[in-house]
Amino acid sequence: MNETQKSIEERLYELPENWEWARLGSLVNIKTGKKDSNHGNREGAYPFFTCAAAPIRSDTYSFEGEAVLLPGNGANVGLALYYNGKFEAYQRTYVLTSEKISIKYVYYHLLLGWERHNRNKQFGSATNYIKLANIKDYRLPLAPLDEQRRIVEKIERLFAKVEKAAHVVEEVKESVELRRAAILYRAFRGELGTNLPEEKNILETAGQWIRTKLIAENMQPYRIPKNWVWLCLKDFLPPMVSCDPSKLDCKEFLYVDIDSIDNRQFTIKRPKMINVSEAPSRARRAICKGDVIISMVRPYLMNVAKVLSDDPALVASTAFYVCRKNEVVNTDYLYYYLLTPFVTNELNIRAKGHNAPSVRNKEFLELKIPVPPAEEQGRIAKKIAKLLDALNEEMHITTEVEERLSFVKQGILNKAFRGALGTGEPEKEGGKAR
Repeated sequence: MNETQKSIEERLYELPENWEWARLGSLVNIKTGKKDSNHGNREGAYPFFTCAAAPIRSDTYSFEGEAVLLPGNGANVGLALYYNGKFEAYQRTYVLTSEKISIKYVYYHLLLGWERHNRNKQFGSATNYIKLANIKDYRLPLAPLDEQRRIVEKIERLFAKVEKAAHVVEEVKESVELRRAAILYRAFRGELGTNLPEEKNILETAGQWIRTKLIAENMQPYRIPKNWVWLCLKDFLPPMVSCDPSKLDCKEFLYVDIDSIDNRQFTIKRPKMINVSEAPSRARRAICKGDVIISMVRPYLMNVAKVLSDDPALVASTAFYVCRKNEVVNTDYLYYYLLTPFVTNELNIRAKGHNAPSVRNKEFLELKIPVPPAEEQGRIAKKIAKLLDALNEEMHITTEVEERLSFVKQGILNKAFRGALGTGEPEKEGGKAR
């Protein structure tokens, strides 16, 4: 390949007349830090850039001024960070500085193309890493220096508007969560407008045996309507049923573990198809359509779901408590109750352990629940479903907007480095950038 052909091939796209393509190695100074990760001190005065997504702290600094920092190994290869001031750097973190060009201009182009540039250019098996050549060979369009500064200013003005929109999106998401909590709070206090005071309470429909199980008024967590009662889960939930996958009439079964739960939508999303001969030791919980499952491990994650499938090959992990159908509490009503902050807080209090705090089944069954008349339970569940469906739709739209905002930033950067942001003043700037 002759030099002319090579030059044409290296042009990724057409540039404005007074721009040119350049390799990063010819424009910046490249160093690495000298400190290992143990150098950090959380009380330190200076940022310490390791290969993590965010800096830790250090008592010392080895660099000062504007710089771009690139993790040299690990999961964050492809990330670019900018800092201006005194800082420390890890021995596998690359530090880029320059007297020739705007280092922020470099930073914004790296936001656009650095991750893609390194997708198929990493080394190592146990720990991935990049080499110095990855940086030196990186190509970027080089505008005249004054235009670089104008481009940076324009990007930052536009990004500020995007961030403002993103802040509004976050406020909407927080509002949705607060309204969700408020709906659940009111629902289980009889404040959704569905309660009929003249309706017979559960004592008159479920049998006299339940009278001996009522929780005394001075032990009740909060006030409820007069035709409601307080019970413990242990007073009405049927025992769980064990299931040995090797005894199923099939070669494979659907395994529901904690990873199978969508703890935003509170559904079973991805059961794992597993050969019965390779069944995990925890695959021992029989579950049926209509059951409600709740994880006893890390209860703050709220891994709760209704079982909607009637597949006989469905088996759950022993990490779940399986709340089966019963004659006292509608399982739809119970499902929503288990999503309340009240229940989550109660389970967090009962959880034991450090790495994976868990609640014992016996402790779970001690949970108290307000029990309305049977018909009221159904009305409450339907009202909650309707209200939460509206919130979920709002959250879905908000999430779509959030995703589009990330594309907006990419669009801004794409235009910026094609000279399409209206920042050029060719009549004032002749010649190349260098």
